Amino acid sequence: LGAYEILEVIGRGGMGVVLKGYQRELNRYVAVKVMAPHYAGSSAARKRFVREAKAAAAIVHPHVAAIHAVDADAQLPYLVMPYVACRSLQQIIDDDAPLELTEILRVAKQTAEGLAAAHAQGLVHRDVKPANILLEDDVGRVLLTDFGLARAIDDASMTRSGVIAGTPQYMSPEQASGGPIDHRSDLFSLGSVLYAMSTGHPPFRAETAMGVLRRICEDEPRPLREVNSALPAWFERLVGRLLAKEPTERFSSAAEVAELLEQCLAHVRQPGVNRLPVSLEEASSADSSVLVRSVGRRILLATCAGVLVIAASWVLTSDGRPGASREQGLPSTAGSQDKTLSTPPDSTGDPDGDSFSWIDDTDALISDLDVEISRLDFEADHSWYTDPAIEDSRFPHDTIESTDVSPSSAKESQR
Repeated sequence: LGAYEILEVIGRGGMGVVLKGYQRELNRYVAVKVMAPHYAGSSAARKRFVREAKAAAAIVHPHVAAIHAVDADAQLPYLVMPYVACRSLQQIIDDDAPLELTEILRVAKQTAEGLAAAHAQGLVHRDVKPANILLEDDVGRVLLTDFGLARAIDDASMTRSGVIAGTPQYMSPEQASGGPIDHRSDLFSLGSVLYAMSTGHPPFRAETAMGVLRRICEDEPRPLREVNSALPAWFERLVGRLLAKEPTERFSSAAEVAELLEQCLAHVRQPGVNRLPVSLEEASSADSSVLVRSVGRRILLATCAGVLVIAASWVLTSDGRPGASREQGLPSTAGSQDKTLSTPPDSTGDPDGDSFSWIDDTDALISDLDVEISRLDFEADHSWYTDPAIEDSRFPHDTIESTDVSPSSAKESQR
C-alpha cells in the first residue's frame, strides 16, 4: 500500500481497518488506517477522513496518537500512525475489571491530559470510549486515538440539530439528544469511562441503542459504590460530577480534571503525605468525623456493658447459685425495689433476696444499654441532622424528630 509493506490486520473500526505495516525507507513499523471500501465512494466520508488526520496531526502531545502521513487521493484513503504494541482499555476492562483505584486514576489522568491538548486546539473528540484509549505494553502509557468524529468548535455542523454521531453508551446527554456540544461533552464521556473501569460496564445500559440514549438523557446511573463498595466516597462524588446532566454542573475543563486526578492519585499512593483536593476533602472529613464519633460511642457503651456483666458474674457461684454477700464488697440495693423471684432463695444465699434483686437490676441496665446503642446507631446514620458540618436539605428536621428514639424517664434515671 503505497510505500508501506502490509504485514497483518491489527484492528477494525466503524470507518475502516487498521493494518500493521513496515516502512523500508525509515526502517520502522507503522499502523496504517484504511477507509472501508463502502465509505470510500462518499465524498463526505472522504472529507471526514481527511479531517480526522488533520485534527490529530495538529495535536502534539504524549497522550495523543500522532499522525505521520495521510493520502486522501488513493483509491482507498489511508493515514499512517506510529505502531505501538498495546491493548485497548476496552480489552483490559473485559479481562480485568474492576481495575485498581490507582490504575483508574492514572489512566483517567493521562486521558484527561490528552483531551486538554485537543481542546486547546479547538477540537472536541466526540467519541471518548475505552476502545479509543490505548495502553502501551510494559510502560502503560495512555494514547488517545481515533479523532474520526472530531469537529472544530466553530464548525457549523456542531450546532446542526438532529445529527447524532458517536458510541451510544458513552455519549453525553446533549450529544444523545442531537443538541449543540462543546468540550464538556468529552468530560461526560470521560466520566462514563471512569465508571466502566470501576464496574466493568458503562453507566447506562439498555437492550437497544434508543433505550441507551433515553437513559442517558433521563435517568441517573446506579450509585457507583453500590456496584463496587471498595471505592471511596470522594471518588464517587468525582465521577458523579463528571456525569452531571447539565454541562454547567461539570468541571470547567479537561485540564482542571487532569490536575484534580493527579492530586487524588498522589493522595491514594501516599495518604499520609498528600491530602485530597479541598473540593473533595471537605465532605470526606465530615464523613470521617461521623464515623469516629459513632465508633467512639459504641466502644464506650460496650465497655460499660462489659463491666456490668463482669460485676454481675461475681454474685454467682460456679454452679449458678447466689454465693456472695454485702460483706464481700458487693453494692447494696437496700433502697431499690425488690424483684419477685421465680425460685426461693437458697439456704446459702442472701435471705433477703437482695443479691438477686441486684442481678435483675443489672440485666435491666444492660437491656437499656442495648436500647441506647440502637438509638446512637440511628443518630450516627442521620448525623447530618445534628452535625452542623453536614447539611442536606432533602430531609427536614421534623422528619428526624418524629422518628427519634427517646428513652423513658425511668430508664433515663437508671442509665
